[in-house]
Amino acid sequence: MSDFTDHAAQFDVLLDELDRWNRKVNLTAIRDRSEMVTAHIVDSLVARPFLEGEMILDVGTGPGFPGLPLAIVEPEREFTLLDSNNKKIMFVQHVAGLLGLTNVRAVKGRGEDYAPGHRFDTVIARALAALPRLVEIAGHHVREDGVFVALKGRYPTEELEELTAPWSYEVEELDVPGLERGSRHAVLLRRAG
Repeated sequence: MSDFTDHAAQFDVLLDELDRWNRKVNLTAIRDRSEMVTAHIVDSLVARPFLEGEMILDVGTGPGFPGLPLAIVEPEREFTLLDSNNKKIMFVQHVAGLLGLTNVRAVKGRGEDYAPGHRFDTVIARALAALPRLVEIAGHHVREDGVFVALKGRYPTEELEELTAPWSYEVEELDVPGLERGSRHAVLLRRAG
């Protein structure tokens, strides 16, 4: 995974800061460094092939995943990382500043309430909500010809059955080194029509 090796120093800083902040503020339940690499960095980077366009919104970013790793490897794209937890947004701002990520904007807010005045080419969310709820929360942020990338665990059969118009979908199984095969999927949602 050349994305990882090409940017290893930046990912080290990100994980060092995550570990340091985690001791004072609970940002993530994962504390083991090798688990952090797999669950936060590698698991974020597998979404890279699904990004479209220049403007990306990461809804429910938490402490910056998948947005920060993607912003590191995609400096020409603009990333807005949105979360309602102030401590997590402060962490994202801190790390983006430390790494000089001028393509990252951290915003405290909820997907339902966020009103940036424009839509995004790609909206991405990881482990935020069931698909029907996810499109309620943030579907309005996706451009008409854009994509909503929902990163999920196991194949979300029931969630897909509950999706309604105007959303169509395709599901891609993700191969995340270090995680069991078939344990991660990307659901690509588009407006039908």
